Amino acid sequence: MNYLAHALLAGPQPASRLGAMLGDFVKGPLDAFAPRFPPEVVAGIALHRRIDSFAEGHAAFRASRQRVSSLRRRFSGVMVDMFYDHFLARHWPRFCAQPLEAFTAETYALLAHNRSLLPSRLAQALPRMQAADWLASYRSIESIGEALDRMATHRLRHENPLAGAVKELHADYAAYEADFRSFFPDALVYSATARATSPSPGKTP
Repeated sequence: MNYLAHALLAGPQPASRLGAMLGDFVKGPLDAFAPRFPPEVVAGIALHRRIDSFAEGHAAFRASRQRVSSLRRRFSGVMVDMFYDHFLARHWPRFCAQPLEAFTAETYALLAHNRSLLPSRLAQALPRMQAADWLASYRSIESIGEALDRMATHRLRHENPLAGAVKELHADYAAYEADFRSFFPDALVYSATARATSPSPGKTP
């Protein structure tokens, strides 16, 4: 899952959402985060990892990865994460009563309020993320294409075929959308159950 999906699946508690947004920027065992983050934020990071594992095992998510061409199959997980954020943004009212722009503004404000906890890469990206409202912009296929192209240039250190990957979304749009619509309700149920059974429910940081 990508940023928008993780932010929503984290649930209503700010600390859990903050941990969800940190999840792609911190590596290593959860125990190692204890001196750095409040326990509720660590629980959000743990939930992020559980959701990623759930996605990797879900039949619809696996089907989407198989739709990616052999040229880019190595990066299919990243691509499908972005494709699903596109469909989530497009169909947002089905999954959240709060307007998308209000949700994303709230998320950026949460990150800014906790800037001292942000890994440097996220802290550096936050002003651009907020100014262009990256999360809401995922409604546009063009924005997904731009995000994938940025990733190909700035996040991956070696030569890769990720640039131009959005053409694969165009080529099989309806099938990817059907996969998403099969997957995301299950992800909502899974994340809600995981939060309810977590020993460290999120609190406001």
